[in-house]
Amino acid sequence: MHVFFKLLIISFFSVSFASTAVAKKVYEKQEPPRELTSEQADVAAANYQKYCVLCHGAERQGHVNDHAPSLRSKSLFESGVPHSILRPLSYGRQGTAMGGYLDEVGGPMTLDEVWDLSYWLFWQSGAERVELSENPVEGDIVKGEQVYQQNCASCHGKNGEGITAPALGNQSALAHNKDEFIRYAIENGRDGTPMVAFADILSAADIDNVTAFLRSKANGWTMQKPQLQALPTPDQYIINPQNADPEFTLSDDMFVSSVDLYAALKAKKRMVLLDTRVTSVWQRAHIEGSIPLPYYTRTLQRMQTINTQQNIQQSAGYL
Repeated sequence: MHVFFKLLIISFFSVSFASTAVAKKVYEKQEPPRELTSEQADVAAANYQKYCVLCHGAERQGHVNDHAPSLRSKSLFESGVPHSILRPLSYGRQGTAMGGYLDEVGGPMTLDEVWDLSYWLFWQSGAERVELSENPVEGDIVKGEQVYQQNCASCHGKNGEGITAPALGNQSALAHNKDEFIRYAIENGRDGTPMVAFADILSAADIDNVTAFLRSKANGWTMQKPQLQALPTPDQYIINPQNADPEFTLSDDMFVSSVDLYAALKAKKRMVLLDTRVTSVWQRAHIEGSIPLPYYTRTLQRMQTINTQQNIQQSAGYL
């Protein structure tokens, strides 16, 4: 009998520990954000089509270009609205293809438009917001790195640089996201994407450990408000206007190699350099003399304007 009860007690604690180890945290629901008027929703939908479709897809499915994440995952919008959506949309992810779209940093959208687009995405997702703590998630960083390398590195990169999934070690992302937002994503995954929920795979302690490991990669980076440069005027569109045009050898009849471009720049060839990234990225860094011509502008119309204003010959080098 004594042995029976001893085994029973051991079995009870084993089952209890196992269930606790993989227990999924229960989050309280939060009030939904404000609903948009029909006019605001129409503008937000149009802005999504204009600015976001290129990378995130017409159906918000993600991974159309540059491994841009899905914007229809309920788990993202449950935990991310407003600030974990608003901040990258406004300020971008420095070091990635995601530029900032707020006019404060040189983007095309007002603050009201950015807010409305954040909320439009939320309402499209059908999510219900959860309440996340502002407190840091405590964990063992060394163990967290071991778990990360085993379970996360193949998609997110050994150092969190991102391979086929978002860059979790990105400094602006770490600055913009609270610990529980990161933890929620690990625990619940991103429905509709390859990111599975780890709540039934990892222990609660290991999820905390991975969260702590990722937080440890933050280096204290903070967003600095940029000093916006004046955009080039038509008389500045042509660099080295008195010099000879470059003679590029195009690959696939379309592309100029970086080596050839660098050589042409050093030789001060006559060129027009078009930078098609969102203007906020041009504001941070660009090739000297380049003109911001974001992908969402009417490129052909702008090119005709440039040609008319400068009487540029067809042989001039465009990049």
